[in-house]
Amino acid sequence: MAVKIRLKRGGAKKEPFYRIVVADSRSPRDGRFIEEIGYYNPTKDPAIVKIDDEKALKWLQNGAQPSDTVKSLLNKAGVLAKLDEAK
Repeated sequence: MAVKIRLKRGGAKKEPFYRIVVADSRSPRDGRFIEEIGYYNPTKDPAIVKIDDEKALKWLQNGAQPSDTVKSLLNKAGVLAKLDEAK
């Protein structure tokens, strides 16, 4: 099973709110997911990013692949730096 870390969209029209989730790569964008590890709110200034570092590290170490957007969010939150230290 290929596992991805990606965004799940919520919120109203023109007011997006995203949850950062771990999901099977075959499931739809807003469909089933395995675990929620954080959220991202781009409508606020500055944008709000909250990620559970321990859960994110656990999934990354187990081989979950982040999407491009989630990868940049993880980088901004410092999770990828912690992953490099753990190796």
